[in-house]
Amino acid sequence: MSVGAITVKDLSKKFRLERNRPSSLKEAILRIGKTRDSDDFWVLRNINLDIEPGAFFGLIGHNGSGKSTLLRLMAGIHRPTTGNISCEGRLSALLELGSGFHPDLTGRENVYLNGAMLGLGRKQMTASMDTIIDFSGIGEFIDEPVKIYSSGMYVRLGFAVAVNVEPEVLLVDEVIAVGDEEFQRRCMSHMNMLREGGTTIVLVSHNTILMADLCDSLGWLDHGRLMEVGEPEQVIASYLAKVDAAGSNTLTTHD
Repeated sequence: MSVGAITVKDLSKKFRLERNRPSSLKEAILRIGKTRDSDDFWVLRNINLDIEPGAFFGLIGHNGSGKSTLLRLMAGIHRPTTGNISCEGRLSALLELGSGFHPDLTGRENVYLNGAMLGLGRKQMTASMDTIIDFSGIGEFIDEPVKIYSSGMYVRLGFAVAVNVEPEVLLVDEVIAVGDEEFQRRCMSHMNMLREGGTTIVLVSHNTILMADLCDSLGWLDHGRLMEVGEPEQVIASYLAKVDAAGSNTLTTHD
């Protein structure tokens, strides 16, 4: 398997949802030994996907379609219920606000912590520190605990770390939308630079215009199933046609 390649084969993911979850410690104690009432919820069903090394691949779909879950499976945060998934190469990810950050540590300490989690030594992270601070634009706040950071500061530092650790695979959820417009432009520019350097990038976003501009190919998820993979314009057209049809049906029902 080539460095940067991502292969998903017959993948399904199930979560168990508990109903009537206890609302207090007393209620939880009283229920000890009793059978729990729960439902199985399949977030993803029979996903097959091959992402070539160096590709810029996008995932689109409605809220709850399984996009973020698939990204977390690629990152190794979740494990498949059935099937398998493999990502070859050093993987870096920005999946949710504050992911990988310890709130009581400073921004600088969290940079070293994130580097260690990726297998990078302190010397390597020190060499990248000035670049990370400049890119994030958080200045002197780098030596303050991240628990005092705004959501925008979290995202800027998280993205700066994710893209400056020489990733061979970069996974990005649309958390970057939290940043301001100028920072978003810098993010997109830097991701393009990484792509030109051979990094495989998988991006989740609702912004179809952005996805059409950035991505080589798209995958469309709908209720946990991969509906279509292909050229961005074609996949977006199929997705929007489904959205428009659903909207028309809703209007007709209410009429």
